[in-house]
Amino acid sequence: MEQLEVKLKQDYGIVFTDKTLLETAFTHTSYANEHRLLNISHNERLEFLGDAVLQLLISQYLFIKYPRKAEGDLSKMRSMIVREESLASFSRQCGFDAYIKLGNGEEKSGGRDRDTILGDLFEAFLGALLLDKGVDTVQNFISHVMIPQVEKGNFERVKDYKTSLQELLQAKGDVQIDYHVTNESGPAHAKTFEVTVSANGDELSKGIGKSKKAAEQDAAKKALAALS
Repeated sequence: MEQLEVKLKQDYGIVFTDKTLLETAFTHTSYANEHRLLNISHNERLEFLGDAVLQLLISQYLFIKYPRKAEGDLSKMRSMIVREESLASFSRQCGFDAYIKLGNGEEKSGGRDRDTILGDLFEAFLGALLLDKGVDTVQNFISHVMIPQVEKGNFERVKDYKTSLQELLQAKGDVQIDYHVTNESGPAHAKTFEVTVSANGDELSKGIGKSKKAAEQDAAKKALAALS
């Protein structure tokens, strides 16, 4: 955590008063579960809080930035900005992926580069920052890290991997494409879904996400990568 603290101070001028909050934000459930005897806290509750403040601040930004846009358009823009894939990219941009504490199994299975984990991590960090420094500091951090990417137009469109996969598979005829939820995990406020996509009964890939739709998109994205 010392290296992370140095990075936060150098890059963003952030110094946590309660270092336990920061450590909790960067502790995945898999790590806490492997160290039960130490009674370590994990980041799911902070993720819940971070998600709420992120939704609020991005909504406020969009409302002020685009006074002529209708509610539906603002909602679509917000969903593009705060979707799992976007938040994971912000975690990588900040270098957070290098500091998250994962269990051995999660580490070996590539969890350090998994969008679900990194998106949750970003939200958990915002939750910890809110508790330690208040909403103004969270807003400053978001303005520094997220808003420049938004204003570049990076979130005006969302790649629809399901449609791309359908177009690829059905280019030479009709193909039956099915998505099935194979697993659900986590608490009610922060569920993770695993989805399998198949074509004519043959499994193509599996995806994970914080919603069924996100998991389906992830499965389709991986299927496209495998087929290409």
